[in-house]
Amino acid sequence: MNSLSIILPAKNEAPALTQLLPRLRAAQPTAEIIVVDDGSTDDTRAICAENGAQCLSSPYSMGNGAAVKRGARAATGDILVFMDGDGQHDPEDVARLVEKMEQGYDMVVGARDWGSQAGMGRGVANTFYNWLATRMTGHVVADLTSGFRAVKADRFREFLYLLPNGFSYPTTSTMAFFRSAYPVAYLPIKAARRVGRSHIRPLRDGVRFLLIIFKIATLYSPLKLFVPAGAVFFLLGCVNYTWTYLHDGRLTNGSTLLWSAAVIVFLIGLVSEQITSLTYRQNQH
Repeated sequence: MNSLSIILPAKNEAPALTQLLPRLRAAQPTAEIIVVDDGSTDDTRAICAENGAQCLSSPYSMGNGAAVKRGARAATGDILVFMDGDGQHDPEDVARLVEKMEQGYDMVVGARDWGSQAGMGRGVANTFYNWLATRMTGHVVADLTSGFRAVKADRFREFLYLLPNGFSYPTTSTMAFFRSAYPVAYLPIKAARRVGRSHIRPLRDGVRFLLIIFKIATLYSPLKLFVPAGAVFFLLGCVNYTWTYLHDGRLTNGSTLLWSAAVIVFLIGLVSEQITSLTYRQNQH
């Protein structure tokens, strides 16, 4: 088996790491374990030292995605496994992900079932993201936002510049792999209830989750989002024109504005498609 590096972003997750790191070391005794301390104020460093895990500490919190990027740059393994530091993921599943990769995949993602979702709202949102990503890519996306995944290190590092510093690195990396035609597989897993409180706040992060929807489209094929949107504006313009013509016998500014919006939205999508294509083409060279 290729050398393995396990990367755990963590911010004030000392209680979870106390339980997780010994289990992870027992399950993967030869793996490189890197805990990226994202500005923690607890005993994260001491716990890592006690369990033989490398700890990369930041002087302040930079975000989950920033921690993932920092860990990926420091890792020496040919295969990178990303796990949450809150104790949700089972260390025994690491071997299952790596074994699945040996079938020719560049990324294997641990897909949570409905019972593993953190609440009804998160479950509904993730289900919608999965459906949208599946429609965009033409491939079944079982869990777009899962933070438990194994990837080939060289493939993953190609897209570090695309990854945000916030929480949506799983979405970005998954869509980038699909766009670049790197094989992706999903493996069913059970996620336990996290230890401690989540750092995600529904109200504060509501806009962020909305932006994920647009990121899904723009990272894969912007035209698949902008063409339907433009078609909606065009049809609304036709409906408005039909109504005003039948009642007033004339063309109104409203119809003209809707048709103009349809053209503008389409052109924005066309430009976005070209930018996306150039981004990936430059990356592959």
